[in-house]
Parts: sequence; C-alpha cells; structure tokens
Amino acid sequence: MSNDQSYCHSGEVITPLETFGWNGFFEAQFRSLSAEGCPARIASDYGQAYRLYTEHGEMRGEIAGRLRHQSADHHSLPAAGDWVIIRPLLDEGKAVINEVLPRRSKFSRKAAGIRVSEQIVAANIDTVFVVTSLNQDFNLRRIERYVTAVWDSGASPVVILSKSDLCADVEEKIREVESVAFGVSVHAVSAVAGDGLDALDGYFGVGKTVALIGSSGVGKSTLINRLTGDDSRFVLEIRESDDRGRHATATRDLILLPRGGLILDTPGMRELQLWDSGEGLGETFDDVEGFAEGCYFADCSHRREPDCAVRDAIEKGLLDPRRLESFEKLQREARFFEMRREIGARRAEKKRWKDAIEVQRTKMNRRGGY
Repeated sequence: MSNDQSYCHSGEVITPLETFGWNGFFEAQFRSLSAEGCPARIASDYGQAYRLYTEHGEMRGEIAGRLRHQSADHHSLPAAGDWVIIRPLLDEGKAVINEVLPRRSKFSRKAAGIRVSEQIVAANIDTVFVVTSLNQDFNLRRIERYVTAVWDSGASPVVILSKSDLCADVEEKIREVESVAFGVSVHAVSAVAGDGLDALDGYFGVGKTVALIGSSGVGKSTLINRLTGDDSRFVLEIRESDDRGRHATATRDLILLPRGGLILDTPGMRELQLWDSGEGLGETFDDVEGFAEGCYFADCSHRREPDCAVRDAIEKGLLDPRRLESFEKLQREARFFEMRREIGARRAEKKRWKDAIEVQRTKMNRRGGY
C-alpha cells in the first residue's frame, strides 16, 4: 500500500501503515481475501480486548463473534503483531476485528497446562532478541532452546547478553554463546550504562519489527526503556538471593520507536516448551548433525554402534557431550508433542464426524425419517 492510499474511505489518514510494518506480502493477502474493511495491526493483546494501530490512529479492538466462533483454537485468534481486517467504528474510537491475515512468521510455544495447544507469543516478527543476563541467569542450554524456537518461527535470532556492567569476563561469555549458536549475532549490552546499544541500531528501521524474549528479570523492560527513550515501562529489581527476577511485563505490547521500527515486549518466561521444531534443531545444532553425517549407520543413535562419528568427535574433544545431550533432549520433546498433536487432531476429527452424524440424525427424526 502506498502512503497516499487508504482502504478506509471515511476519515483522514493519520499514519501510513508502512510505519507499522505493512508491506507487499500483507497487501497481497489483503487483496486476495476481497474482504470489506481496513487493515490494522495488533499492538497489544489483552485476551478479550486489543489495542490496534490503524490508519486512523490507535483504536480499541474487539473480536467479531463470527471470528471467535470459527476459530478452532486460540492460536487462530489475533496475537500481538498480527495484521487483521477491521470494521472501524470511528465515532466510538474502536473497531471490530473480522479476519486475521496469514502470518509471515510466528513465535510459538506450548501453552501452559496439561492440554497440548499452541500459544503464539508474537506474530510477523523480523528479528527476535533472545535476552539473557550475565549473572546466574546465564545458561547455554536455555539459549540453545530459545534459538531453536526462533529459527522455527521464521524470524532471525540475535542473542543479547544484558547487564554486561556486572560481568568480569564478557568476551569469554560471548565466545561460549557463539559456540552453541552458529551464525547468530551476539551482543553484550548494559542498558543502565548505555554500553553496546549502538550495535542494535541496524536491526531497526521503518516497518521492521523486533521482539524480545527471555526469562523474568533479564532486563528486557530496562532495555526497551533505553531504546525508546522513555522510562515509563515498569522495571522490577531482581532478587539478591538468586539473581532471578519477577514479571515486570504482564502483556505483549508492540511499541513504535522514535527512530523507526517497532519493538515487541513479552512477559518473562519461566519455561519454553518447543511447539514446532522443524528446521530449528538443524540450524541450532548444525555441528551435531554435521558429525552425524559421517556415522556408518544412517539411523545411528550415537551410543554403541560401530564407526559413530559423533561419539568419535566427542572423544577427540571436537564436540561438547552436553551439546549432544541437549540436542537429544529437544528431539525427544519435539517428537512427544508431535505425537500428542496427532492424537489430538484424530480425536478432533472423530468428534466432528460424531457431531455431523448427530446433526443428521436429529434432522431425520424431525422429518419422521426413522
């Protein structure tokens, strides 16, 4: 959509949608649906209500009953970062959300609880900052997990090592992260001292969206305060006993930066269970898979098989055994959730057939068919 174009023909265009990330991909999706209404982007997701970026400024949003009814699961509903089609009610300063446009990328995890369902943390993200602090929160295995999830999302991962002013061996920590996150940029920053922040400028620009993910207390809100030049975001002190933090952010908010671009803050995650590990494991564990290609058996378990190149690499010190353990753990987790999803899909299909048969039986009874 060009800056002088508007799909809303009533009212004045205030802000071009390109500022919020609109591009040719979403333009094509919008046109293919031939739906009435205007494009808008989800700026905040409050569960039952939304804050929207629109051509008419910010508006409150609510989901149309039809969309809620047609959504098979929560992941079909709008999430922060989504582009949607709305019916604006300008006099009331709000809009009704009728459709969710297809996503270019989505960062998902398994929703909390026993039920296996997808929770979309952020949608249509270009870059994800995996934020971990250089204190007791620093954990290479957690970084591997986060980076894997980001690769699967369709976005590009970047590791941010926060609170560099509190660490005496920053360069060593950077090397450690680079050894488990191949091809991923790593930046050490101190939001308090302002160190290293200039290196992050290249990830922002008009229409570019960056999401921040990480555990509670790693400094995401403090970092956003420095990037936005606004100290209004709530920051909680970490506990002195274990360097762990509490949740400073309760919602997912897409913030427009003065320099151009958008940043999406997310609540701290106590755990991240992978939802879909397609190519993400291969990207993150390229070293393990590279050695595995040299194994004599294609299905080598890297245990007792002869001519195992992975075990040989470990014995020669070319591969950290913890890398293999982490890789296999994430593989098992991915297979488990894939199996649970398949079982859930079969049950859902069986229920749909039973419901359809019951509806047909009810119709026949009303007609006196049997």
